[in-house]
Amino acid sequence: MDETVLLTGAKGSVGTAVREGLADEYDWRYLFHNPPPFDPEHPYLVGDVTDEDLVAEACAGVGAIVHLAGDPRRDAPWDSVLQNNIHGTKVLYEAAIDAGVGRFVFASSNHAVGHFETEREPDLYRADDDFRLDGTELPRPGNHYGISKATGETIGRYYHDEYGIDVCNVRIGNLTRGHPPIDYERGQAMWLSYRDCAHLHARALEAEYDYEIIYGISDNDRKYYSIERAKDVLGYEPMDNSAEWDGDERTE
Repeated sequence: MDETVLLTGAKGSVGTAVREGLADEYDWRYLFHNPPPFDPEHPYLVGDVTDEDLVAEACAGVGAIVHLAGDPRRDAPWDSVLQNNIHGTKVLYEAAIDAGVGRFVFASSNHAVGHFETEREPDLYRADDDFRLDGTELPRPGNHYGISKATGETIGRYYHDEYGIDVCNVRIGNLTRGHPPIDYERGQAMWLSYRDCAHLHARALEAEYDYEIIYGISDNDRKYYSIERAKDVLGYEPMDNSAEWDGDERTE
């Protein structure tokens, strides 16, 4: 992709994985909520994604957006997710359409389907359980944060259908740097490594699609999210697997 890519939420954990893994791959423009404690390698703006003037400036001349900004707390209060996650996503889509942006990659979350786990845990966290969510199921949010992510997917559905913008919603699993969570079956089942996270977002920027919901995890032996759609549509080729780790040491 030769056009500028806007990355919102560039200082968060997913933003860090994308920045570090793809720093030289795209002409980035970053949007930080607060001034970064480092010197970014690409142009950046600072402010809230709800600021219409700032967001319009951020989207000017942009070909694609990776939208990660918002309140990331699982226990975030309703007022915060309503303003920062739901309204902020709508503001960004409006600015994207006005600026002629062609592609929008949205950071959804496993929390958008969190209550699918309620009736099946802990069995679905284990390698011998064949239960899979594949992105065709309706949302079952597990908290207010999950409601905001499911709503963001629906907002994207509207803007795709109404204006034709390409939209990829990535239901991100459990992103950790280095190794999977230790002694935590759920975290290992939904583990996403930093390099797989960067690669997945690169494929979301490059592949041909219209509107997609895919799961963002590594190719773990134990999983209850299917990554077949990400492989088939995006060409995702994950390199990591939580089963290859024993605690904080890689076994293979």
